[in-house]
Amino acid sequence: MKLENLGIEDTVVDLKPLDHIMGKHAFIRAGQWDYERVTYDYKIGSNETNVTYYIRVQGYALEGDVDRKDAVIKLLTPLLGKHYYPHGIEYGEEENFPENLVERARKILQSLSEELQSLKGE
Repeated sequence: MKLENLGIEDTVVDLKPLDHIMGKHAFIRAGQWDYERVTYDYKIGSNETNVTYYIRVQGYALEGDVDRKDAVIKLLTPLLGKHYYPHGIEYGEEENFPENLVERARKILQSLSEELQSLKGE
């Protein structure tokens, strides 16, 4: 499920401050990158059996390399996904997400967006 109109998509930011801010908001990049793309995940626990939800923020390098940590990243529209053990994560619009979970995800992303926007003033 796309989480649109939160001010994150199309944000352009240097990788180092992006990594710092994402980490402050509990988004993990770990090994989810290549030379041109980054993916950050935020794990949301669930009371549902064998189900975990994730907020995913992806981006791609407009210039530089992620590996050298000198990339300038353009962020894409965040996604809300549902992980089905052991099959994987589904992000499709046909997935059913509890409304309280969607609202929680939006609040997390709004907080993240506010901090990302503060970089523009520096």
